[in-house]
Amino acid sequence: MPTVHARTCHICEANCGVLIEVEGREILSIKGNPDHVLSRGHICPKATAIADLQDDPDRLHKPVKKVDGKWQEIGWEQAFAEIASKLTNIKGQGGKPAMYLGNPSAHDYGITTQVGQLRRAIGLKNLYSASTLDQIPHHVVQYHMYGHVSLCPVPDIDRSQYLVIVGGNPAASNGSIWTVPDFKKRVKEMQARDGKLMVIDPRRTETAKLADEHHFVKPGTDTALFIAILKAVLDRKPDLNEQLNMLVDDSWSNVAPAISGFDMASLSAHCGVSEDVIEDIAANLSDNKPGAIYGRMGVSVTEFGTLNQWLIQAINIASGNLNREGGTLVPEPALDTINIVGRGSVEKIDTARGEMPNIMGELPTITFAEEMLREDDERIRALFVMTGNPVLSAPDGARMDRALETLDLMVSFDMYVTATSCHADYILPPCGPLEKDHYPFFFGPLAVRNYASYSPAIFDMPEGEKADWEIIAELARAIFAASGQDIPNIREPRDVLDNMLQSSPRGMTLAEIEAEPNGVDLGPLMPHLEDRLLTDDKKIQAAHPDFLDELKRFAVSLTERQPDALSLIGRRHVRQNNSWLANSKRLQKGPNRCTLMINPSDAAERGLSDGDMATVESRVNSVDIIVEITDDVMAGVVSMPHGFGHRRDGVELSVARENPNVSINDLTDPELYDRLSGNAVLNATPVTVVKVEELVAAE
Repeated sequence: MPTVHARTCHICEANCGVLIEVEGREILSIKGNPDHVLSRGHICPKATAIADLQDDPDRLHKPVKKVDGKWQEIGWEQAFAEIASKLTNIKGQGGKPAMYLGNPSAHDYGITTQVGQLRRAIGLKNLYSASTLDQIPHHVVQYHMYGHVSLCPVPDIDRSQYLVIVGGNPAASNGSIWTVPDFKKRVKEMQARDGKLMVIDPRRTETAKLADEHHFVKPGTDTALFIAILKAVLDRKPDLNEQLNMLVDDSWSNVAPAISGFDMASLSAHCGVSEDVIEDIAANLSDNKPGAIYGRMGVSVTEFGTLNQWLIQAINIASGNLNREGGTLVPEPALDTINIVGRGSVEKIDTARGEMPNIMGELPTITFAEEMLREDDERIRALFVMTGNPVLSAPDGARMDRALETLDLMVSFDMYVTATSCHADYILPPCGPLEKDHYPFFFGPLAVRNYASYSPAIFDMPEGEKADWEIIAELARAIFAASGQDIPNIREPRDVLDNMLQSSPRGMTLAEIEAEPNGVDLGPLMPHLEDRLLTDDKKIQAAHPDFLDELKRFAVSLTERQPDALSLIGRRHVRQNNSWLANSKRLQKGPNRCTLMINPSDAAERGLSDGDMATVESRVNSVDIIVEITDDVMAGVVSMPHGFGHRRDGVELSVARENPNVSINDLTDPELYDRLSGNAVLNATPVTVVKVEELVAAE
């Protein structure tokens, strides 16, 4: 007899409510839940991939060990014992362990509750994650300005009248550092109340096609755009409104002088956005209607990513839109990590490259391969990769391939043999997604509406399989035992979650939330930043000296000659999610999406036609890719999607149901990074593009 289960999709940040119809263990359908309090029936193609993940015949179900280059299935106890023994021996010889946390780990609260024990068991010093590949600038700014790395004001789109999006594509991502499911409908609702969406992006993205206006901007030059907008806003509103004047500290007085020396015409020429457009944006943000400016991936993964995120906050402050209904507001979710965990940290640390930022205890992933390849006692010799694929996600993936081969021990927690886990000595696979529960641990505090939603497992776990948290906890206990340390008790994630919920300001229990399968509506976002600030003086630290110094460094860069090359940017699609889901048959349907988008004028100059193969070359590598000619990218810009390239050097992987394609991160450069956060520079990579036939002829 078929049954329908209300559940939250765990695939991306949107956490949409879905209705999953099953009969026995067969998944009959996955549909949007019209009664879900946050997503309101919205669903994207990624939710259907849950069925593919659950039933995929290619995924692993038992631990595997590499023996003479071949995978051999072994038991859990053997895997835990061998890993613990090998790690203990390596550490006894002075070997250094490390861990990499991939994007999916942020979508599994069970991992979050257990991974600390494993870190302690390993004796971890080097922690890396996908965060330093795309979002660490946000955390640095939030720490310095608001007193906590995760205290994040988000656009209140449901009441906004003017929204500017720069370098973000929520129509494809469903939000990023902004949980906003049903984005397209929310934009239409804003437009129906005479609101307006403005998009600034080097590509005419899916979001740009929903906008009232779209303007191209040169990749990597957003800093000039933001400074120009801030100058124009301050010209209109030199004084803060009464509410913000009481919240902002005295350092705000340093902002206007710090940008006064920049010339509007020069800033406009640098970024390619006209002065008229800049003035129009400033006018709309500064009038009495509520509005906001939001910038995401495209402005974070640049040389001045942290400066960009600070300027965005400064614009929202100057225009009076921070802590305002319809502007930007800090959510109050049921599970409020702001109040129950530490503020985080922004520090410096010595690496193979010298002193680098160390944010929230994480080292920059741009230094990851270097730390494996170094030839001293500090070399990483043992690595634990948690649901991650840095070979495809980090700059210069080919070098990452080489670095992983130098390890004495590598353990991957993964459902598949991927471009990264193929290097492992052991792969420890978790159970299927519908055999474990779900709670939006990290994404409730970023949602456009206050809510809570808990999803119990739908299926019983098959005998011999384990959830992620069980694998982590049991391996940690084995390592503690092998090294002669006290063995901790395992505390089940549900109990940890329940305690954290009850410790949060709303004081809800897990049972109360679980009783509401469509989620618990906790109301719209409200202005309450004065109660949330965790800075020492309970005021917004408006202009940290690091930001002002970075403005000076940017001023110098304005006088430097730009590279005479095409500028490579990434892109994402609603049917993709970073470097995972490549094995979903449903998501891989349709035309090949791994193409090089190029403007018609640039294609003509190089003799390229649609469907031609072109060689794209950067400082670190070159790849061959199919050409797609389109005016959706501005002249001087080419675009490749992120998350492809799973077939590498002919290695047969279990994640390989895709057309032959390549990874954009074989071209990105690990030498480039944001000085304040250590974030990788994945945008505006200088490249040359040559038709493959011409290259062969030249040889």
